[in-house]
Amino acid sequence: MRTVYISLPTVETVQKFVERISPLKGQFDLLSDEYILDAKSLMGIFRLDLTIPIKLSIEIDTPETLQVISQFTVEYTSAGRDLKTELEDSNE
Repeated sequence: MRTVYISLPTVETVQKFVERISPLKGQFDLLSDEYILDAKSLMGIFRLDLTIPIKLSIEIDTPETLQVISQFTVEYTSAGRDLKTELEDSNE
């Protein structure tokens, strides 16, 4: 399992993201302060604040999966912790 931050600033980007991850195996969850949503749900994503990076939890992080999501990933600092530290912690 791996956790990354993604940016989905436009409707077109959201559509492209859902189209790209839908055929991939495994569960993809978007996590916010208020919701845990299926990242393959187009309508669900629009419940989130898309002006800030969104935490994406990936159940099966194959090289193919990481390649697909790489175009959406961003570095993001949250609560004084950098993304690298969060990724290392989530992969332990």
